[in-house]
Amino acid sequence: MPAETAFGEEPLWAPSPDFQSQTQLSAYCDYLRRENGRTFADYRQLWKWSVTDLSEFWLSIREFFDLDITDPDRVLDERATMPNVDWFVGANTNYAANALRHTGEAAALVSLTEAGPAATLSRDELRLRVGALAHWLREQGIELGDRVAAYVPNVAEAVIGLLACAAIGAIWASCAQEYSAAGARDRFAQLEPRILLVADGYHYGGKAHDRRAESTTLASALPSVETVLWIDNLGLLDDTLDGPRFDHVTAVGREPEFTRVPFGHPLWVLFSSGTTGKPKGIVHSHGGIVLEHTKFLALHADLKPGSRFLWLATPSWMVWNVQISGLLCGATITTYDGNPTWPDPARPWQIADTHGLDFLGTSAAALIAAHKHGAEPRTIAPGLRLRAIGSTGSPLPPSTARWVQQALPEVWLASASGGTDICSAFAGGIPVEPVYADQIQGPLLGVALEAWNEAAAPVVDETGEMVVTRPLPSMPICFWDDPRSTKYLDAYFDRFPGVWRHGDWITVTVRGGVIVHGRSDATMNRQGVRIGSGEIYEVVDRLDWVRDSLIVGVELANGGYWMPLFVVPKAAVDDPKALEHETKQAVRHQLSPRHVPDDVIIVGSLPHTRTGKKLEVPVKRILQGADPTSVVNSESIDDPEALARFAYFSPYGNEEHLSG
Repeated sequence: MPAETAFGEEPLWAPSPDFQSQTQLSAYCDYLRRENGRTFADYRQLWKWSVTDLSEFWLSIREFFDLDITDPDRVLDERATMPNVDWFVGANTNYAANALRHTGEAAALVSLTEAGPAATLSRDELRLRVGALAHWLREQGIELGDRVAAYVPNVAEAVIGLLACAAIGAIWASCAQEYSAAGARDRFAQLEPRILLVADGYHYGGKAHDRRAESTTLASALPSVETVLWIDNLGLLDDTLDGPRFDHVTAVGREPEFTRVPFGHPLWVLFSSGTTGKPKGIVHSHGGIVLEHTKFLALHADLKPGSRFLWLATPSWMVWNVQISGLLCGATITTYDGNPTWPDPARPWQIADTHGLDFLGTSAAALIAAHKHGAEPRTIAPGLRLRAIGSTGSPLPPSTARWVQQALPEVWLASASGGTDICSAFAGGIPVEPVYADQIQGPLLGVALEAWNEAAAPVVDETGEMVVTRPLPSMPICFWDDPRSTKYLDAYFDRFPGVWRHGDWITVTVRGGVIVHGRSDATMNRQGVRIGSGEIYEVVDRLDWVRDSLIVGVELANGGYWMPLFVVPKAAVDDPKALEHETKQAVRHQLSPRHVPDDVIIVGSLPHTRTGKKLEVPVKRILQGADPTSVVNSESIDDPEALARFAYFSPYGNEEHLSG
């Protein structure tokens, strides 16, 4: 093990000299020294330069990775105030042209289902299928700026669809088929798509889920749709379904023709979670995504040409888009149609072993489940060759980080925190620095991340609002249907004009790491002391009897403050009082008396967003008396009934709310 640090804690992992020397980040530093005459003593010096001289930094990313972006008149006006920043003015590019520039017989895309491999496409085969679909889209009259919507599972055809759409300069939007037709309509209708790409269904939990009826209903609910293109994923297509078939349209390959677009031309529309109303359409640009995703995946995930890459996600989550961008680095990307933790939480290790993955990306929730299940990777997958594991979606508890690193001591654990807003990460993996259990390694290159106190001053080793003080090329170019930028400004710039406030409560540590405590609007404040829910979950979720948990702090009308902890047990509970006492004692001894919940309330289930995040703010609002139907869009969560049941516990709706 590495020697104990000056901060009294040993790192979980530290890169060996050989590991460091083989990273893309080291090669990039060598390039800067050789071509630009710039030398840096360590990553932190490199990061400081990257957020100080934005023009030179982002131009160097284009040049080092030989990206197909033409010379700009200027990279940006560094005096401009966010969000009024124009990047690579006068330059043109195309996302698909960059993603498909690697040619040959090497595998580009491996398609998997719960049952095993479905198909593998070489780089050349992928190019030809994208070219065929792009040609068909042009034949349908689809032009620059038209929208193509996709109600699809995580399959190869969806990847081809996105790339073909990008190739002709149309705008892509996708939604997983676990959403109802109404939920998908809420997202797509605002875009007025002309083409709708759908599948007959998807695999999940050992079952085939027929979505022909939902797909047909969705098409009928979108009056702008002119043509429905069907993917035969389950073998259920028949003559009763109107519209051409994907396999027929792409049967004869064609070399793709790429429409050159301005750097800032819209590439895709991602959607906010929709937990507080109609999902907002977040628009990103071709050039911004090409630069940001190349930087993130090559320098902070260390993807290289030929790396085998899978980040488990669905087409409703921005991580799916990031997964496709592995092609920008020449990596072999992988789609997975199914539940990656079925039949048990050990499944991701088996997938990584069977398919020789170099990088496995997953959610913190999946790693926590594997930890609780005792799914030891080396026992389950003795041939595992992983170089790195990515974790995102929610904070990774230190106990699970330690478990992963003890089980796989040679593997780099690269936790990350980002958002749909930038379709990337703000903080994440740094392959040339040590990993510590309680924090993300640090801010990514180009990300001027700080924690600010209430006086708008940066703080270290104190909890504060997460802000970004300099622009990023993958920040949204706009919100859809927001002509005056009112929604955009309210979302990020309402509190600190010209400075991006992300809405997370974080600590930047003295060693430069980042600890994410949760959403700042969900942070608890007890007797003047701010408490992040993440540290309480770290204790509670380790208890043997706990399956899931949620804690909120509720300001009461009488001036009081109520901090209940809701727990889903693993099995039937005979003595709830004893378990409440055990839980409170664990929190008291491992954290502090201030962290101890007022009540431990046992419930049958807890609601989450479709990407697995806890619904702390909506639950808090219900406990404060709000109608459950007014605080959240039911289509955006996995269990609306579980959310509605919180009304029973509200002090304003039931005098017996403390009875459990």
